[in-house]
Amino acid sequence: MKRYRILIGVVLLAVAAALVAYRLSLVPPDYAGGSVSVEQAHELASRGELVLVDIRRPEEWKRTGIPAGASPLDMRRPDFQAALAALAGADRSRPIALICARGVRSARMAQALSAAGYTDIIDVPEGMLGSAAGPGWLASNLPVTSIAETSE
Repeated sequence: MKRYRILIGVVLLAVAAALVAYRLSLVPPDYAGGSVSVEQAHELASRGELVLVDIRRPEEWKRTGIPAGASPLDMRRPDFQAALAALAGADRSRPIALICARGVRSARMAQALSAAGYTDIIDVPEGMLGSAAGPGWLASNLPVTSIAETSE
């Protein structure tokens, strides 16, 4: 009976540790660069003052649409940086804002692009679905474009 209790305790600890690890993986890393709210991203992209890039997966774009004025560019593409350069131009100082679902992937990609020499990468930490940073694009009732209306 004692072994059974110990085994149950070990299993419960392992499950708790896995849940904590999972929750921590959802926390965006600290990004030392700039960030903007979804409202600011929408306004700046509408005025052409930055390039807004939705880095989520195609199935996510289909499910929610993409932010109006954003370009869909799947961050998993092996040629992501080349495609970004084609989209935003060769000027690595041009303001580029990244948005994902909840700000985790955009913060990580912002760090990676900054390390690759881009000097004005901006994170949209609320994302499409909201995060601790705010309610997100959809809950803020900002316009979206159907992926059928855009080209990848």
